[in-house]
Amino acid sequence: MPNRLIANSLLFIIFLKTILMNEVCEINQNSCKITKYRYIFYDVNPPEGFNLRRDVYMRFAIFAHKLKNTELSNFKLVLPPWTNLYHWKKKVSTQIPWSHFFDLKSLKRFSPVIEMYEFFDEVNYKFTKTKIDEVYVLQHFREMFQTGNFEDKMLIEDCIRKPKTNFYYYNNITSDNIKCLSFHGYASDLKKILKPSNAQTILFDHAEVALHDRFGDNIYWKARRSMRFSNELKRFAAVFRSKYLNSSDLADGTILPDDWEAETGKRTAKGGPYLSVHLRRRDFAIGRTKDVPNIEEAASQIIELLRKLNLNVVFIATDATIKEYEQLERLLSDYKVHRFFGVESLTDGAVAIIDQIICSHAQYFVGTHESTFTFRIQEEREIMGFPEHTTFNRLCGDTCEKPSIWRIVY
Repeated sequence: MPNRLIANSLLFIIFLKTILMNEVCEINQNSCKITKYRYIFYDVNPPEGFNLRRDVYMRFAIFAHKLKNTELSNFKLVLPPWTNLYHWKKKVSTQIPWSHFFDLKSLKRFSPVIEMYEFFDEVNYKFTKTKIDEVYVLQHFREMFQTGNFEDKMLIEDCIRKPKTNFYYYNNITSDNIKCLSFHGYASDLKKILKPSNAQTILFDHAEVALHDRFGDNIYWKARRSMRFSNELKRFAAVFRSKYLNSSDLADGTILPDDWEAETGKRTAKGGPYLSVHLRRRDFAIGRTKDVPNIEEAASQIIELLRKLNLNVVFIATDATIKEYEQLERLLSDYKVHRFFGVESLTDGAVAIIDQIICSHAQYFVGTHESTFTFRIQEEREIMGFPEHTTFNRLCGDTCEKPSIWRIVY
């Protein structure tokens, strides 16, 4: 009887404590610590583009993945919502979750990631001010590029520039503890910041400064394979491929298992009966004239490839102006030329992904030298199992160095 009384008393105390903590949460959300989890946030320099941001995600997803079996396994990685990017013409009025672009369940199979709205739900911060406990703005060491000394190190220093952390443009997120962290090293080196900290929430801004732990190894490719696109965007691409390009996963040999963890190495994908081209213009056409062809040169190279491959259909993904694209169409008038223009409901990021899906399913792909957009397509084709010679190709400017080949590793 006494033991039962003690047990009941303990249960009552726990119950009472929970009620009191919930009351504290309602009064002052910033002191609410009911959740057993801790949270890593990250953000990227605002001018950086969509595909570089995807690459930074992989660095931090791998970082969080490596924490899973350590003393820091209670950390979750909060995915930074997408806001207006500088190169998006169609502006958005709200923060866009990752599930708009990617299969969230697939991402979670690799790393303990959550959307921002899931974070709000877990810690009950949704409708009041949220203070990030610790913010570290990553910056390069001042002397690193002058001395050529690229040793791995980190140090809290004066800010080279006044930090302008935007907290994803949420009005209810702030911090009164912002420091600049001079940093050179791998993303997982930031574990040294987590270990001595008692903070529940930690933000690493300018996360692009942190490097890949090991670019191109099997862990890298697991992270990359987990980045499957949302079913909605895949459906848009599938309808376009079927209607205009006579292409389907079954006919093209590009069917993948439902779970990326069940994928195995192969080189049997043949792709749809069309050539796909990524022609980068805009800033590349101005700053990289040696690497990027003009419209006439691009058309000439595309025609040569179509003849060589005995194809008469080409799909173009490009950021060229309407005038440039119409010029390209005229120069390719002997062939069927297609481009995905999108629909009103799609964001610019969604259109970019649909472009990449369509390009990645072609019989043969040719891209733009050192473009992250091209890199992402090449990775998709590696995952689907295309022969290398159909993937790692580029349009030539004044120079025509062969693209690097990054083979998939399982």
